[in-house]
Amino acid sequence: MKTTFTWYGHATLGLTVGEHKLLVDPFFTGNPVAPITADEAFADFILITHGHGDHVGDAQAIAKRNNALIISNFEIAGWFAEQGLESHAQHLGGGFHHPFGYLKLTLALHGSALPDGGYGGNPAGLLLTTPDGKKIYMAGDTGLFGDMQLIGDEGIDLAVIPIGDNYTMGPDDALRAVKLLRPKQVVPIHYNTWPLIEQDPHAWKARVEAETSAKVVVLKPGESLDLDS
Repeated sequence: MKTTFTWYGHATLGLTVGEHKLLVDPFFTGNPVAPITADEAFADFILITHGHGDHVGDAQAIAKRNNALIISNFEIAGWFAEQGLESHAQHLGGGFHHPFGYLKLTLALHGSALPDGGYGGNPAGLLLTTPDGKKIYMAGDTGLFGDMQLIGDEGIDLAVIPIGDNYTMGPDDALRAVKLLRPKQVVPIHYNTWPLIEQDPHAWKARVEAETSAKVVVLKPGESLDLDS
């Protein structure tokens, strides 16, 4: 089974797992580095890590146009359901066997207020085990926390983690996160969208590869990485 990961800039991610197309935190409108528009985005499933506007983004419009299922925590899934959209609610520590694999919501240290000021519940990371056993950890917006070591015990093939600082982990803590997670590959995200979170991903790559066994893949917005069986 072929699994392809795509970074669309900021924290917007795409995954194609076999025949299933996923979008994570689809923020295209207002994203200055997005390589496509929301009208060009397609998904069977939309995963939302937390309620902030740069993560909820264009989920409503994309879900309506694609008849996509929205997957998030209980509060955010309910918020979308109230808008007439199909949703599936999970919560921290809980997993479910979706057609694209087993998805578990993990801890994340962040906020989660919804764009209208409503309560967005707890922010989450996403741990996906594909049907052929690939493990992909998408940390979402988070600070460093020690239980990343427990997530690493799963045996992570790809970790997708923020490095931008200010709102999330910066380069130093993100390096510590890699040491806890022990993934085979890492893709840095949530940087260089705006000057406030400007970072040098290539300098970070050099540090990570000098101090860990992980391979860092620096993608430009719109570029993809294949995780073949």
